[in-house]
Amino acid sequence: MNIAGFYFSYLAISVALTIWVARTLHKNGRIFLVDAFRGNEQLADSVNHLLVVGFYLVNVGYITVALKTSYALNSLRAAIELESTKVGIVLLILAGMHFFNILVFSRMRHRALRGEPGNPRPSFLPPPPHTSVVPAGGVSH
Repeated sequence: MNIAGFYFSYLAISVALTIWVARTLHKNGRIFLVDAFRGNEQLADSVNHLLVVGFYLVNVGYITVALKTSYALNSLRAAIELESTKVGIVLLILAGMHFFNILVFSRMRHRALRGEPGNPRPSFLPPPPHTSVVPAGGVSH
C-alpha cells in the first residue's frame, strides 16, 4: 500500500473525528459550564472556547506526532490494522480529555451548590433556611 495514501487517510479520519467531537462538546457543554460557573454566561462561554482551542491543540498535536510509522505496509490488511490502532488511540485521548473536563467541572459545580468558602452560593439558588439562635438564657429576640 502507498504510504502517502495511509498518511492522508489517517489524517483525514483523525482530524474529522477531532473536529466533530470538539463541535459537539462546545455546543452541548455550554449549559453544563454555565451551571458550573454559577450562571456566569460570559465566563462559561470564554472557558468553553478556551477548552475547544486546547482540545484542538492537544489532539492535532498528537495526531501529527503519531503520523510517522516505521511499519512496512506490505498489504491492505497491515495498513488497516495500523490505521485502526492509530485512530483508536486518538479516540481514547479524546475520551480521556472529555472525562477529565467533566470531572473538574462537576467538582466545581458541587462545591458551588454546597456554598463552600470561596465559592459563594449561586444567585439562582434559594437562600438557605434561616435558623434563629437561642441565647443560653432561653429567650430569643
